[in-house]
Amino acid sequence: MTYLSHFAILDVVNPESVRTSIDLPRDLHRRLHEVAAQKGCSARQLILRSIEQTVNEATPKRPRRRLNLDKPIVPSTGKPFDLTNEQIYDLIDFP
Repeated sequence: MTYLSHFAILDVVNPESVRTSIDLPRDLHRRLHEVAAQKGCSARQLILRSIEQTVNEATPKRPRRRLNLDKPIVPSTGKPFDLTNEQIYDLIDFP
């Protein structure tokens, strides 16, 4: 690669991406290009979509809704607790 061609390639490459290479069996490579042609996309696009889908499936999903804490878990009897610290300590069994 010449000095000038090296800089020409750097202008085209996305700085947010990483170039990698893999060895594919010939049959898989052929089938990859066939499927990409059927789907009307490039083999690169098909590979990127497949990798992204696999990574997204492996990422733990966050729950869609948070637990609703507006309602009390234990219904109130209407009588407030009026305990001193001493009374609370008496109710708790300490080791």
